[in-house]
Amino acid sequence: KQKKKKMFEKEKSSAFEEYIITTYGSLFHHQSNGHANSLFLAFGLSLIAGVLLIMQILGGANGGYVISFVFISCMSGILFAGYITGYILSEDQGTYEMKNLAKAIREGAEGFLKVQYGAISKMACVVAVVLFFLFLFRETLPELSAVSPFYMAVLTSVSFLIGAFCSGFAGYIGVWISVRANVRVAAAASAGNGDKALKLAFRGGAFSAIVSACMCMLGLILLYCGIYGLFVTSFDLKSTHVPLLLGGYGFGASFVALFMQLGGGIYTKAADVGADMCGKIDCGIPEDDPRNPAVIADLVGDNVGDCAGSMADIFESIAAEIIGTMILGATLSSEAGLPSDTAASFVFYPLVIHSLDVFVSGVGILFVSKQKGDVSSLSSMRRGYTVTMVCAIVLFSLFTRLMLYTDSAPDAWWSFLCCGYLGIATSFALLYITQYYTDYHHGPVQSIARAATTGHGTNVIQGIAIGMESCALPTIVICLVLYSSYKLGHASNLTPTTTTAGLFGTAVATMGMLCTAVFVLSMNNFGPIADNAGGIVEMSSSHESARKITDELDAVGNVTKAATKGYAVGGSALACFLLFRAYLDEVSAIAGVKFEVINIAKVEVLIGGMLGVMVIFLFTGWAMSAVGVTAQAVVVEVRRQIQQRPGILTGEEVPKYGECTEIVTRAALKQMVKPCILALGTPVFVGLLFKSISDDRLLAVEVLGSYLMFGSVTALLMAMFLDNSGGAWDNA
Repeated sequence: KQKKKKMFEKEKSSAFEEYIITTYGSLFHHQSNGHANSLFLAFGLSLIAGVLLIMQILGGANGGYVISFVFISCMSGILFAGYITGYILSEDQGTYEMKNLAKAIREGAEGFLKVQYGAISKMACVVAVVLFFLFLFRETLPELSAVSPFYMAVLTSVSFLIGAFCSGFAGYIGVWISVRANVRVAAAASAGNGDKALKLAFRGGAFSAIVSACMCMLGLILLYCGIYGLFVTSFDLKSTHVPLLLGGYGFGASFVALFMQLGGGIYTKAADVGADMCGKIDCGIPEDDPRNPAVIADLVGDNVGDCAGSMADIFESIAAEIIGTMILGATLSSEAGLPSDTAASFVFYPLVIHSLDVFVSGVGILFVSKQKGDVSSLSSMRRGYTVTMVCAIVLFSLFTRLMLYTDSAPDAWWSFLCCGYLGIATSFALLYITQYYTDYHHGPVQSIARAATTGHGTNVIQGIAIGMESCALPTIVICLVLYSSYKLGHASNLTPTTTTAGLFGTAVATMGMLCTAVFVLSMNNFGPIADNAGGIVEMSSSHESARKITDELDAVGNVTKAATKGYAVGGSALACFLLFRAYLDEVSAIAGVKFEVINIAKVEVLIGGMLGVMVIFLFTGWAMSAVGVTAQAVVVEVRRQIQQRPGILTGEEVPKYGECTEIVTRAALKQMVKPCILALGTPVFVGLLFKSISDDRLLAVEVLGSYLMFGSVTALLMAMFLDNSGGAWDNA
């Protein structure tokens, strides 16, 4: 053991970790290498200057400066993320036992992602080929007549793969830092430093949030510049029509997010259920006890489910919202007859607003630390979020005035600014409502705890009741914002005879809601890091005071994870309306007739809506069944190890943690296939089915529109119910 310990202490970090510590460690330990840092800075500035020059050329006369600004924002965000990484990796990793446990968690998480990404990459390639042939024989939009079907097919497939790669990378980077921050949080808690433990956990989550947002925008602007250089300068494609060619990027991001959320979710919940069923109930041992063979799989699941899945999910939401708003901005400027420079401002407005998110959230992140009078770590985060919101309001106001002012409608920018304010207020309201229903300081969670004292049945009944009740207020808030932002946008009088200005107002409200997404996502990623730290502290037999620190962080993490999911659901609700409208517009353009009404009085259309609702329940049932089947496999394996090796419970033998991790990995990837095929295949089946049984050309798309809208609304409510009831039960 002593030899192993010495070898472990001498073992070096990976080359990348060493590079980060060397480059950024001087910011914390004052051991700078001036010559190396100067070379690094000079090389970085030269590289940025070169890229800016290329973007200035490819971005066009009107968009080049804006794209350069967004690029600088993204690079600044990545440098700030490097600063955070240096801070985290330069901290102590604790005892030998802590390092060993962290290594096992890291290897399990990376092993799962390796297998999952292998499966996703194969499916993504197949879908890219299918998209190529679909667009090769698909009727082209009139606005894109300058692009041949072959180029359209290639562009859609390539942009799909780029979006999928960027989304997958965002998920991977979230896990990469979380499995390295957890042990350092545990070490800080063991040293009795609660403030440092909070900072390490929160900044570990902030790193991945910043990189995710920057990757999303970098992918979009690089794709935009490539399309501009190929088609605008060489063909007759208008620059304002370039966003219409970015749809594949958003679909690629959504494709990966579905698999990351589902596969990671099955893994984390199944491992959690299996470990608790055997550990707490069968064996009567505490949570995160090292004698439990499934405990490492449980801790791995926190990372691959909550970090990787949530990162890909928010990435997809931001990408879809940016692309949808860019398209709306181009349509609005065209209908309003705005000059080319003003039209470019409307198109690039969402990119600029989201790039500001990196700055405002970065300021708020630095304010997260424990102060005198803080009741819990949540108070520190609330203070940081308040700072972020204030900065967001100021910059949102400034850039809305700069980019959306028009001589033809001088007060229009003010209407859109009010829409943005509504979005910012909505994010605050949804976070507060979710916190109320999931925080143990408030009545709903306390009522579940009281119900648990009278038995399992009353516990389940009260938990379900709280989950259902919690859907009411967020739904009312979302409805009010949708209506108010639409009316405010229409009141701008940019296009008084059409609905485009109202839709753009809704899009601006969505931007206002997502303009603090980096900080909110940091709170989400904080949760699994704190949970892992608690497990490491428990398994390494640290002092009870360390466990108190990590327990408090873990409880706050349950609240922030639930709040972030509620925030994401709200953003999705607003984005769904925009995407649904885009669907109607595209059908109108292809069919050559106005398509604005879906008549649910038609029996076929009503059937489509019912099928949309049904799919949500079926998808949820299959996903829950997948968790149950996988958890059963974990329970069987844990019981087998304990029966065959009785010394595990007495501490004389070490469990084979890798067996459970491997079982959950295989089962999660196998079980996610059926729900994914349902989600991706049913809309295609519904559309083709009703196209084949009717001579009415528009009936099938009308049925499919009903399917999409009914299904989306049902999914939003189902997500809120499952999210809030789960978070409330966890803290109860």
